[in-house]
Amino acid sequence: MAKIKLKHYVVRKGKYGYWLPTPAMKRMGFQNVRCGLDGPEAWAIAQEWEQRYQDARKGIAPAPERIYPPNSVGDGFARFRLTNEWKKKPPRTREDWERGWKYIDPVFGDTDPRTVTFEHLDRWYAHLLKTKGAGEAGRAMKIWRALYRVLAGMKLCAANQDPSLAIRKEGVPGRKETWREGEVVRLAKEALRAGYGGLACIIAVAWDTGFAPVDARTLTPGQARTNGADLAFEIARTKTGEAAFGIVSRRTRRLIEWYVASLGIELLDDAPMFWTRGHTPTGKGGRPRPPAPYTKDSLVDDFADIRRLVFGKDEKRRLMDMRRTSAVEANAGGASVESIAAKMGNSIDQNRKLQQAYMPVNVAAVRAADEARKKGRQLLAAEHNEFKKLKLGELGKLKLSRGDGH
Repeated sequence: MAKIKLKHYVVRKGKYGYWLPTPAMKRMGFQNVRCGLDGPEAWAIAQEWEQRYQDARKGIAPAPERIYPPNSVGDGFARFRLTNEWKKKPPRTREDWERGWKYIDPVFGDTDPRTVTFEHLDRWYAHLLKTKGAGEAGRAMKIWRALYRVLAGMKLCAANQDPSLAIRKEGVPGRKETWREGEVVRLAKEALRAGYGGLACIIAVAWDTGFAPVDARTLTPGQARTNGADLAFEIARTKTGEAAFGIVSRRTRRLIEWYVASLGIELLDDAPMFWTRGHTPTGKGGRPRPPAPYTKDSLVDDFADIRRLVFGKDEKRRLMDMRRTSAVEANAGGASVESIAAKMGNSIDQNRKLQQAYMPVNVAAVRAADEARKKGRQLLAAEHNEFKKLKLGELGKLKLSRGDGH
């Protein structure tokens, strides 16, 4: 009988065939499959499951649902994802939960939450700190604590008894990076030269409006607003659902209009405007890829390519840092907290309810923040004299040069 090679298919005891998924495949929901006596029938079963996995990996078909023990952590989370409370969460929040769950599931997915102890969580968190860093470990712990409250609400564990509360999370240093206007112009121009027209538009929009990358890349024609020569976008922020209003410069408006016309298709009101450049194979090979609306990963990758072309491999600033730049410039230019909150579409005061009630998004406030950004940009550009550490010996010379006898 001829032998064939099948991925993930193994023969044990010399005669029994098994399809054995990897740990990553198991996290998708696939389990070990007994295929029977090694032979054509077993091969067909293994081939069928391999095809199911490949379809799930490519997004052609859903992965099989993993079955958790009743009343386990995984069972509680699966039930929670079927509730209206889960559906009400903004997409970015649900994405954050899923990102944290991938660290919780392999360790605690099949476990009764009442049996999870402080020692279990302490070892789990320490391992994540060592292997994934403080940022991912902190996210996983945050989702565990939120999930524990949900499980307690389902009566699967005791309320207010989460053992993880005895663990102190390690803080992650906040980002402080900002961009200058000239640097952003160079990025957009390089993106255009390299054929990344959609990316050039996203960069320009993110700079002008202060929108987060996810809000800039998902803009649609239906969100556009015009007033004479002005073009603006009115959105509900993807992360928080709060309203935001961003006005773009006339240079950015011309860029967007040129780019949309160059697509050669008529975009629907709810269709993303900015697309990848795609790929046409050359003599070096590769698979053809048609242009497609930007995703989180494709935007990160393309921006990194352009950033490297302009500033070299050591530059680490991100597209998201343009949002911080917007607030820094507006603050330096004297913009009120209300104007900055209106422009950024968030609530920077601790009392969010009052912010939403008394500082609604309005065009006048957005224009005020934009004008303050221009003033702040000029002040920041003019500030070249940075304070430096003064050595003790130089302090005495400084006093003598000033005629200070004390």
